[in-house]
Amino acid sequence: MRFESSGKSTYCDGMQQFLSAIGRKCSVVNLDPANDRTSYPCALDIRDLVTLEEVMAEEELGPNGGVLYALEELEHNGDWLDKGLKGFGEDYVLFDCPGQVELFTHHSSLRNVFFRIQKLGYRLVALHLTDSYCLTLPSLYISTLLLSLRAMLQMDLPHLNVMTKIDKLASYGPLPFNLDFYTEVQDLSYLLPHLASENPVMRHPKFEGLNNAVVELVEDFGLVGFETLAVENKKSMMTLLQAIDRAGGYAFGGAEGANDTVWQVAMREGMKGMTIHDVQERWIDRKEEFDELEANEREEEARAQETPPLTEDGGEEDSDTEGMGPVPDSGVKVLRRS
Repeated sequence: MRFESSGKSTYCDGMQQFLSAIGRKCSVVNLDPANDRTSYPCALDIRDLVTLEEVMAEEELGPNGGVLYALEELEHNGDWLDKGLKGFGEDYVLFDCPGQVELFTHHSSLRNVFFRIQKLGYRLVALHLTDSYCLTLPSLYISTLLLSLRAMLQMDLPHLNVMTKIDKLASYGPLPFNLDFYTEVQDLSYLLPHLASENPVMRHPKFEGLNNAVVELVEDFGLVGFETLAVENKKSMMTLLQAIDRAGGYAFGGAEGANDTVWQVAMREGMKGMTIHDVQERWIDRKEEFDELEANEREEEARAQETPPLTEDGGEEDSDTEGMGPVPDSGVKVLRRS
């Protein structure tokens, strides 16, 4: 699940590639009837059942209403979904959902679809993606907290909220607090003065009381927190996947015991991921320094791959001998002493 433009298709594409790299068979299911150009290999597509264009034309609905109608169609055609999922075997499955907030705040079709999927034996984890830009404005951040809380209560699944595009956060300007204040949803009363300074209207007594009530509501539930993600960074992807595994109770299968790449071993052995302080240092405090360091490492790896392999005696292989035929018989017979 995600808000619009939070990077959900990029996430599905990146996670599908990462899972394949660590030896987990992965299939991606598109549940967005408006998504006609997926950036990932689509194993099952709702558009084979119903498309947004058809719904809008036949039912005279707008885009949002059309998506809701299409999800209701999916709910009423559960056998089609069951049949498609049974063909995946033991695959790790990603469900790419539409971005309309109604679907995961008060509309019941998407929740009912997932409850049906659970009955097939799937252990689901809801991933709620939000663009990290929301941290730059106190009003936007508090709105995000409310929507995240509502989604958690509505979907009633193991749930992770994720701040995406964290690698872009430094370009938006400095934040009044460190990143852990936002991801751990610490004492929100410290944010209220910044909310008042964002817009003079917020200084009115009636808004002050409303803001206090909203903050207290979020804190009283104590449910909302955030993971972070830079989808092009392997360690960031590994850290998020470890959090997903913990939430879903994932246990490694026998097929993964033979993993031998660095990232396969890291996931199997539970290698420590990035803490929020690591994320703060990598993407905010010392971003340029780390960017340069990683660029140098990539250049060194590229040069190492271009270096000709060594022979057993330590010399380089002679590429000039490649493709040559057998050496002619010189007439000299070599006898080996027993």
